[in-house]
Amino acid sequence: MNSANNRKNEHVSLAMNFFKDTIPSDFDALQYVHHSFPQMSVEEADLSTSFATFQLDFPFYINAMTGGSDWTKKLNKKLAIVARETGIAMASGSVSAALKNPSVKDSFTIIRDVNPTGLIFANLGTGQTVENAKKAVDLMEADALQIHINAPQELIMPEGDRDFSNWLDQLNAITTALDVPIIAKEVGFGMSRETIELILSTGVKTIDISGKGGTNFAKIENYRRKTNKIDYLENWGQSSVISLLEAQEFISQVDILASGGIRHPLDIVKALSLGSKAVGISSLILNMVINDGVDETINQMNEWKSSLKSIMTLLGRKSILELQRTDLIVAGETREWCLARGIDYTKLAIRSTTN
Repeated sequence: MNSANNRKNEHVSLAMNFFKDTIPSDFDALQYVHHSFPQMSVEEADLSTSFATFQLDFPFYINAMTGGSDWTKKLNKKLAIVARETGIAMASGSVSAALKNPSVKDSFTIIRDVNPTGLIFANLGTGQTVENAKKAVDLMEADALQIHINAPQELIMPEGDRDFSNWLDQLNAITTALDVPIIAKEVGFGMSRETIELILSTGVKTIDISGKGGTNFAKIENYRRKTNKIDYLENWGQSSVISLLEAQEFISQVDILASGGIRHPLDIVKALSLGSKAVGISSLILNMVINDGVDETINQMNEWKSSLKSIMTLLGRKSILELQRTDLIVAGETREWCLARGIDYTKLAIRSTTN
């Protein structure tokens, strides 16, 4: 097994070793104001959403994780079956492994083979060429391309990139050249409003803020270092909730997606209430597939659909867009962040009567 294949396997193994589904989260800093009369039925709750050029029946999807080895091919096959059987979208892991080593292409193409009509996103790192971006989309027969942004991971990764001077230029070039939608995506370090503004300047119209709280690539890459550990960077970045709060002024200008640290349907609804069009889930679904199997994961995802409708009914909101008119209280350190950054969190608490 070559070093690249081994790294892909290491990433998955370490992600599962570090996985915890009950860790404290900034999602817990958000509390809905309970109003006693929903004035709707569960059947009226509509889970459909849209972003870029896509119409989705459900507001969550399998986010970028894996590919690049024999083992991850098996995992991508299982994940693709879950996506196909539940009707949710799916993103691959970084296709750069297949561009460097054609012998592992089938660990990515298996996704389209298993799910020929599903919504599939290819994934590639920032700083890649237009040519490689086109190759990634063609290889996956992808409907969109995620361009992942991961400076902390690269700097901690022993063999990672050290030059980020062309990232914005390449993001602009890829966005201009490709026919499919581009999704600019962090990898678990979150985004600031300044970052979002820079991304918008490249022409990107869909952004996944991908905050910390889920898979911790700083921790994973630090674990892989044999010497000179950089464990003091393992808590770097903003959570998904804080990133969504940072994004508030851009909600009407760009399609915001959220991922990072999603634990259950209530977290999904909270992310949607903060303006996300859809929510990506990575390690939680991968953990289900590995430990519970494909069939049970399919059952769980379908249960989530029912749970989302129940929560929307509890909030008296019939659509994903209407969730942005829920009354949310922001507490704790998240509130302190808002105060320091000049984000008006108080307006979130009285939206049901002011909109």
